[in-house]
Amino acid sequence: MPEPAKKAVSAFAKKPKTQTAEVGATVVFEAEAEKPDAKVRWQKDAKDLATSDKYDIKADSGKHSLTIKDVAKEDAAGYCVIAGGSKVKFELKLKEPEAVKEEAAPAPDPAPADAAPPPADAPADGAPPEPAAPESAPAVPDSAPAAPAPAPAPETNGHGTDTNADRRMSVDTRQDLTGLFTEKPQSGDVTVGENIIIVAKVNATSLLKKPTVKWFKGKWMDLASKSGKHLQLKEIYDRNTKVYTFEMHVIGAKANFAGGYRCEVSSRDKFDSCNFDLTVHEARAVEEFDIRAAFRRTSIDGSEDAGELDFTQLLKKRDSSLKASPRAVQRRKDEEVDVWDILQKAPPTDYEKIAFQHGITDLRGMLKRLKKMKKPQEKKSAAFLKNLDPAYQVEKGQKIKLAIEVADANADVKWLKNGQEIKASGSKYIFESVGNMRYLTINHCSLADDATYTCVVGEEKTATELFVKEPPVMIVQNLEDQMVMKGERVEFLCEVSEEGATVKWEKDGVELTRDEALKYRFKKDGCKHYLIINEVSKEDCGNYRVKTNGGESVAELMVQEKELEVYQSIADLTVKAKDQAVFKCEVSDENVKGIWYKNGVEVKADARTHITHIGSHHKLTIDDVKPEDEGDYTFVPEGHAFNLSAKLNFVEVKIDYVPRQDPPKIHLDTMGKTPESTIVVVAGNKLRLDVPITGDPAPTVVWTKGEKVMSEADGRVHVESTKGHCIFTIEGAERQDEGVYSVIVRNPAGEDKADITVKVVDVPDPPQTPRILSVGEDSCVVEWDPPSFDGGSPVIGYVLERKKKKSYRWMRLNFDPHKDTTYTAKRMIEGMAYEIRVYAVNAIGMSRHSTPSQPFVPVAPTSEPMALCIDDISDTTISLKWKPPERVGSAELEGYGVEYCIEGTQEWIPAFEGLTDRTSVIIRNLPTGEKMQFRVRAHNMAGPSAPTMLAQPVTIREIMQRPKLWIPRHLRQTLVKKVGESINLVIPFQGKPRPKITWKKDGEDLDSKAASIRNSDTDSILFIRRADRKDSGKYDINLQIENVEDQADISIQIVDLPAAPLSVKITEVWGFNVALEWKPPKDNGNCDIIGYTIQKADKRTMDWYTVYDQYRRTNCVVSDLIMGNEYVFRAFAMNMVGSSVEPCTTVESAFIQKTGFEYKPPTYKEHDFKEAAKFTHPLVSRSVICGYNATLSCAVRGIPKPKISWYKNRMDVSYDAKFRTFSKQGVLTLEIRKPCTFDSGVYMCKAVNEGGEDMIECKLEVRPPPKEAPKEELKK
Repeated sequence: MPEPAKKAVSAFAKKPKTQTAEVGATVVFEAEAEKPDAKVRWQKDAKDLATSDKYDIKADSGKHSLTIKDVAKEDAAGYCVIAGGSKVKFELKLKEPEAVKEEAAPAPDPAPADAAPPPADAPADGAPPEPAAPESAPAVPDSAPAAPAPAPAPETNGHGTDTNADRRMSVDTRQDLTGLFTEKPQSGDVTVGENIIIVAKVNATSLLKKPTVKWFKGKWMDLASKSGKHLQLKEIYDRNTKVYTFEMHVIGAKANFAGGYRCEVSSRDKFDSCNFDLTVHEARAVEEFDIRAAFRRTSIDGSEDAGELDFTQLLKKRDSSLKASPRAVQRRKDEEVDVWDILQKAPPTDYEKIAFQHGITDLRGMLKRLKKMKKPQEKKSAAFLKNLDPAYQVEKGQKIKLAIEVADANADVKWLKNGQEIKASGSKYIFESVGNMRYLTINHCSLADDATYTCVVGEEKTATELFVKEPPVMIVQNLEDQMVMKGERVEFLCEVSEEGATVKWEKDGVELTRDEALKYRFKKDGCKHYLIINEVSKEDCGNYRVKTNGGESVAELMVQEKELEVYQSIADLTVKAKDQAVFKCEVSDENVKGIWYKNGVEVKADARTHITHIGSHHKLTIDDVKPEDEGDYTFVPEGHAFNLSAKLNFVEVKIDYVPRQDPPKIHLDTMGKTPESTIVVVAGNKLRLDVPITGDPAPTVVWTKGEKVMSEADGRVHVESTKGHCIFTIEGAERQDEGVYSVIVRNPAGEDKADITVKVVDVPDPPQTPRILSVGEDSCVVEWDPPSFDGGSPVIGYVLERKKKKSYRWMRLNFDPHKDTTYTAKRMIEGMAYEIRVYAVNAIGMSRHSTPSQPFVPVAPTSEPMALCIDDISDTTISLKWKPPERVGSAELEGYGVEYCIEGTQEWIPAFEGLTDRTSVIIRNLPTGEKMQFRVRAHNMAGPSAPTMLAQPVTIREIMQRPKLWIPRHLRQTLVKKVGESINLVIPFQGKPRPKITWKKDGEDLDSKAASIRNSDTDSILFIRRADRKDSGKYDINLQIENVEDQADISIQIVDLPAAPLSVKITEVWGFNVALEWKPPKDNGNCDIIGYTIQKADKRTMDWYTVYDQYRRTNCVVSDLIMGNEYVFRAFAMNMVGSSVEPCTTVESAFIQKTGFEYKPPTYKEHDFKEAAKFTHPLVSRSVICGYNATLSCAVRGIPKPKISWYKNRMDVSYDAKFRTFSKQGVLTLEIRKPCTFDSGVYMCKAVNEGGEDMIECKLEVRPPPKEAPKEELKK
């Protein structure tokens, strides 16, 4: 008979445990075997590990260790150590780098746990602040349990499975509904005070709508709209790959952050979710896990247990969080159901099914909650027939109706809010009384209504908590980047989704407040919020962020300091007595004031001297000039270290006697077409030519331009002649007004003529459309052509502006004119599309802007490829391999280019045409013996990256390598195969040049017909298509390079079915027993016989039945045979392949002789089933109201069925028409139709049968109906 299985005993005294390490670190796993000589092997993902550059395996008298060097991402996997039949599993996890708080501002300390639900920026104590994202995210309660200590590594006996792993695998039943996640959030470990980032990625290529992500902690705790200093949510969208990245940043982790989390993503009718765990390690002992702590609520009477484990509001939150899922849509077709009411009414066998339907994963917490709920039901309230639910939840702005049912319809109730009685005021609170129902309706719920509400009737009360959920405030209009001048006023504008919402402004991660100097002003206008900065300075540069509980927006402020430019300087004046002298200038800043000086003394305004400042124009006017007004005049702008100077010359007029016939004379200092005589006027300004003339009599004046006589027929031209002057004026000079003007004066005494050259200057034409020459990570180089017309004045420079493609705000890149026609624009965002336009500037002003450039995207070349090394080398080839670059950027990686250079030359030759997508390459046809250098560069749309080169040049020559055979572990012991199976032995080896390989069997050369051999550069394969017994033996493989060799042997055993046992015979027959004996088979199938199968058959039917299976001996006794029958027997031999094909059958048969006897059937005493009548449930005294039917019930048992009689005050009422009796399955009922006070009394029920009788009684009180209250009281 087979022996019973023994209980598996672990072969390890010390087991390795799961560890967490950083990339690049070294990890050591240690194990200690019970037996010092035990053979131990290490595996990774079910594959054996051997000592190499990566792994170091050591064994020292029972102590074993596995060292993993330079941990990389691919090393994060499942490992196990095996000794005999014991296997211990463990894992290596990678530690995420700490999240850098680039923009997180310190938030105020969280509110205590017993306070009302905090505002969006103040989460509950201990809760990680919740994300400002369009989706909800987890808020960890203060009382959330600390993470339990890590469980020991699971152990199996080599055949079993890890039940804990199976249980973990079956927790989340919705893990793969639609598969929206391209990267699911992974469980993580973090130490108290450190940071961790949980990442989830969703591919939006096939989605019609932006995915909505919600984060949960525990079972139903929706982490919505509570952002703070411990938790932040971020959302990143890659436009190139169309992948959304959702990150949950846990900052400064606390012990109570540990627990189970869930991330749900939905988009229209698609839904997916994923569970993950967060383990928080700390030095102190881990506190005991308390499931109630995550859901504790503080009651109004301060009782610790009051109101705890109230999941109602969480279930409602879950329902709201599943709006987009099909299952939630189906659930909302019916009225909102209370899962606890369903669970209380359902049998315990249905609890698991109901929990699955309503998304409850913590069955233990659910059962504790049900146990708490059922206990108070034993004690019924005298005042309340229906109490308030433990908690209610309502959306902000909606209304809610609280309902109770009282026992007394005339009872007065009071409603309290946080212990204060609620008074009826307007339409906020509405009190209703309908029969026994009392209602409190709260309209337009706000956060102030989030409180504890109590209903009081007499001395009894029932309480509930109302939670007002504030919807997240979304940012509708984002902030725009701004570039301003120093001293200007800046106004940031954002628009949110709800009026009156609270927003928080930050600068470089620091919250902004109203300071004493009113530097910052915050303004609200409906849904629009403004941040106003007065008189900005260079210190105000930075990133400004506006945050709501549902999102955030960032904009950059750049402040430039511009030098004051002089558009028009003051000029020297020469005036005569009684004339007017006007000094005027124009500067670039209209707000700059200035002071006028005469010979170093400040000029004060008086009756003759007028000082004016209009816009950017400054003017000093001196009326009725006198000789003492002559001197040097200077204008000094305030706050700037320069001045403008000019000289006033006074001309004294001498009056001489002139004859009456004086020929006309034009008095001009310079005339002609020399530059000194050219008059320059700005287009759009007034051209006024005032020419002094003399002549007696007064001459006539004619103005001409070329052949054309200028007259006032043109509306812009005005000609005026006064005594001693002729004035020519053109309003609004234009470009065509440029030219040589001639003035001719005539009188009888003669004539005179003078030419005046006029030049009209204007702003230049716009430059040509700019071209983008190259782009970088955050910059670009732009080039443009000068304008076709410079406006008559040389172009002194250019001003550039840029904007995002989808924005309308242009930002100036430079304030000082840029002289070249190429410019490097910086401080752009990689991956964002931009446009650039250019203005031309000359001495007159700035041109119109050019046509915007074609949209471009700043991208940078990738970083250089990493870890370039030589994989193999021969006389003419080399094999290189490398790792992808660490930073790829927003542009897609196009491939790699490989080049080589012969030492001593500078010419780099491409190894092949084009680019390769692989990270390894073989370069062929290289010159033997040459010393060469190799380099690899990564390419994207921005161009090639920096090259990665080998540490030193390499000589192209094959390196001698000793031959070495690497026999796989499973071939180090005898390989057992069945006849007919194929044999495929792959033997890896090393050695250069390619070694000579020789196979032998049992010392002789291997027959090529019996086995096929295939050799390559790295391995040798022995293949036998159909194994036969003759293929068993010892196979030797020899590896030889010149005089160096290595060899190994492999044992192969081909097994087959055994032959039948020999000479099975019957040795003895006695009673019902037969003794058999046989001999082992001649052919055991090339393996040990593990047992025999013995069968018997009745000679009449010849149906064979197994008596023994895997029986090890060669003799046995067959018992329990049937007398009178004749039997034959046969035996099969068994080995590891199976049973023999043919059995060995006994030649003789065994006959079981009959023996005479008489059968006497047993006698049994008949059982008496009679039972005396007995009541199993008594009558219960009752008090009823007149006019309503009343029933009295009890239960009786007895055999035979007892006769029932009902009595009232000892009078039989069984046949009274006023009473009806019922009897069903032993339950007796007496119905009294519309009782009156006369029906009060003692009622008795009597049961009689053959075994005896029994009776029970009770009292019935019939009360008169209550009197109706007067109408006046009802009105009150």
